[in-house]
Amino acid sequence: MDLLRGGTQLTIRGSSTMVEPELAAERAYLSQARTALRGMYAEVVDREVQVIGGEDNDERFTNEANQRAKQMRTHALLDLPDVPLFFGRLDYEYGTIEDLDQIYIGRRHVHDGTGVPLVIDWRAPVSVPFYRATQSDRRRVLMRRRYGFSDHAELTGFEDEPLTGVVEPDQADAFLRAEIERPRTGPMRDIVATIQPEQDDLVRAPLQPSVCVQGAPGTGKTAVGLHRVAYLLYTERDRLGRGGVVIVGPNRSFLSYIRKVLPALGEVDVRQITIDELLTRPTAATDEPGAEALKGDARMSAVLRRALWSYVGTPTEGVLYRKGSRRYRVHDYEVVDIVSDLRESTRYAPGRNALAQRIAHVVLVRMEERAESPDDRVQNAVARSKPVKDVLDAVWPRVVPEQILHRLLSDADFLAAAAPDLTDAERTALLWAKPPRSWKSAKWSFADTVLLDELEDLIERRTGSLGHLVLDEAQDLSAMQLRALGRRCRTGSATVLGDLAQATTPWAAGPWDRVLGHLGKNDGVVAELDRGFRVPAQIINFAAKLLPEIAPTLGTPSGVRTVADALSIVTADASTFAGQVVAECRAALAGEGSVALIAADDQIGGLRDAVVAAGLETAMLGETEDEIDTVRLVCVPATLAKGLEFDAVVVAEPAHIVAAEPRGLHRLYVVLTRAVSRLQIVHSEPLPDALV
Repeated sequence: MDLLRGGTQLTIRGSSTMVEPELAAERAYLSQARTALRGMYAEVVDREVQVIGGEDNDERFTNEANQRAKQMRTHALLDLPDVPLFFGRLDYEYGTIEDLDQIYIGRRHVHDGTGVPLVIDWRAPVSVPFYRATQSDRRRVLMRRRYGFSDHAELTGFEDEPLTGVVEPDQADAFLRAEIERPRTGPMRDIVATIQPEQDDLVRAPLQPSVCVQGAPGTGKTAVGLHRVAYLLYTERDRLGRGGVVIVGPNRSFLSYIRKVLPALGEVDVRQITIDELLTRPTAATDEPGAEALKGDARMSAVLRRALWSYVGTPTEGVLYRKGSRRYRVHDYEVVDIVSDLRESTRYAPGRNALAQRIAHVVLVRMEERAESPDDRVQNAVARSKPVKDVLDAVWPRVVPEQILHRLLSDADFLAAAAPDLTDAERTALLWAKPPRSWKSAKWSFADTVLLDELEDLIERRTGSLGHLVLDEAQDLSAMQLRALGRRCRTGSATVLGDLAQATTPWAAGPWDRVLGHLGKNDGVVAELDRGFRVPAQIINFAAKLLPEIAPTLGTPSGVRTVADALSIVTADASTFAGQVVAECRAALAGEGSVALIAADDQIGGLRDAVVAAGLETAMLGETEDEIDTVRLVCVPATLAKGLEFDAVVVAEPAHIVAAEPRGLHRLYVVLTRAVSRLQIVHSEPLPDALV
């Protein structure tokens, strides 16, 4: 029997006389679970937060923490109307928990009010067989049931996969295909119902060591990373709660696309930001490409260190401290020795403070030699005295990051002394053509803010550490960006996601071991996902023709799905090109699901105008994020396509995408692999040689 499942068909095995009553029973169970969840929500809302009396800071902090915990729990228990409470069922040969021989697997735990579970959280150990059980390793499972739902979370069907007797080999794959090909609009959906064993290995990997996932297009690496966050919050909530969890994405459009996955899994307390938002410094300037790439180079860390420590000089005078009629002298050679011991043995600002204390300690020794009994208060007074302060200002002056970077980028001699490992041409590229008068009037680029962040940490160590950091599209990050992120996760762990073949920035750090090294996670484990579930094989094979040129060390990914007419290439002359693009968009809209028109950034605006003039409703990614939830046709600048998926994609003028930037072939590889079902390519210029 076939039932509609959000635009696709889900086959229910068995006779209709047996299925209809069972389907009704499953719907009744879903209704019971939703009622129970509302009861759990109401219980939390009605529960009063215990208030500890008193006005001291500890009690006030405890009261605020309890109130926040209640708010988070309340938010997590909200029943999202478009999210099914369960997606699978396991039938066991004998009882598992609470003597149940059937357990329902869902996105969160639901109980009936007496403690009896109605739905088991997919992250619980007892749920593992749903993803791992096979006919050769049943784990006591007799049958696995998967449910089909409409886009409004109405239960429309189910499919049973017996693990005993004769099992059809493609039964599980058929369900996976049906779920992937279900038409989509708006943000990314979770994949909790279709996690594959190799993905599950990564999702359930322990918190330490850090995990790096090299994932070909369509392998679900972003989804794996998000589900891994949900899993770690389930297993390590107290530990991660102290430092928090942050997801860093490549741009705001990407973060908008993934924003609903974690809330659907019951996790609402995870920050999702871009790296420039994380660094927080305002930017008002742009760099030339060569300078921008240099500023991201790992060599800049040594340049900044040399520049900073060059401010520490060699003392030429000692210190004469007066107390009443007595004088206490610290000789110049003693100050030289103290400065030499402290130089680069600590961070800059603590070193300055330590110099004052070390000089003051020598003064205290002189006092004790005269039978005096000074204490710590006297030492602190000496350290703050004018003679000591004069030495500090002369030998170890106060500095701020902006002051040092301004001098580096405007003073050729200073830059040459700090950057002996750079070539003359590289140093020239770094220097400002027209330096601002002072660091206070300087306008900084985003690459500058990363360097300022490094200097800030060299001056004074950043305190605190995230519990877990997720970096998506990490192949595009520079060495200096990775260092900045690593400083925010010194004692925590990381999940690094990306695809070296999709590295489109000229400052990309390189292989994954190098990425992990810059991040400070040298013990990280690199895993590879190469089975493309989400992109049809015809599309993956076509795009993979570019790999020998853009990523010769990577293997060719494999697609597990073939879709009829998944790929088409249309040639148009220049006079009819825009009209042909519009026609392909119209044809794609005649099908179901989301449609993207992707073109080079300087071409997409004109094509959007042509689409609108033809009467098609559309939205432009990067301008109207909110409309993307409801508008089926989205115009996507090529630079914003990374990480996104659409049912159908129309790619306009591949050669123009390639010519638009130094790593244009990498960008084209990204663009060609955004379609879940259909890819139409329209071109008037010749295709790149690798694709012919």
